[in-house]
Amino acid sequence: MKLVLLFGRPAVGKLTVARALAARTGGRLFHNHLTVNLVLSVYDFGTPGFVELREKIWMDVFRSAFSDRVPLLIFTFNPENTVAQRFVDGLLSEAAAAGAEVIPVELLASEAAIEARIGARSRQRDGKTLDLRAYRELCAKGAFDAPVVRPARLRLDTERIAALL
Repeated sequence: MKLVLLFGRPAVGKLTVARALAARTGGRLFHNHLTVNLVLSVYDFGTPGFVELREKIWMDVFRSAFSDRVPLLIFTFNPENTVAQRFVDGLLSEAAAAGAEVIPVELLASEAAIEARIGARSRQRDGKTLDLRAYRELCAKGAFDAPVVRPARLRLDTERIAALL
């Protein structure tokens, strides 16, 4: 079993890359916003109930996939400060214990590219509601500096690979 952990800032292209990878490999796509949007129907973002339920759903999905030996699971993940480092470390530890190979892939883009993508219609269609003002405020507060996913096996600049997707 392989877990491809596609991670990076908002609007860096995680879902676009994940969809292309799933289409080319037949892997299953577990998009972060599926969980976030579900939990937002019950709790406000970042509240203790939100954080607890989001993490429980994520881990239940991973544990089921590990147990059932899903051949390839692709997970999109935006490290941000409402996710504890404990979650990332625990996921990597549980994956290793289950015999899963974790392939962390960091997606990168310039701030100019990210800011240009933030308001895109495709992001709105996919339930991504972060706007440019909020993104800039979160960046200024260091909201995307933790947790840390280490080490990235591969780092992709999505501005350079866009034509391949």
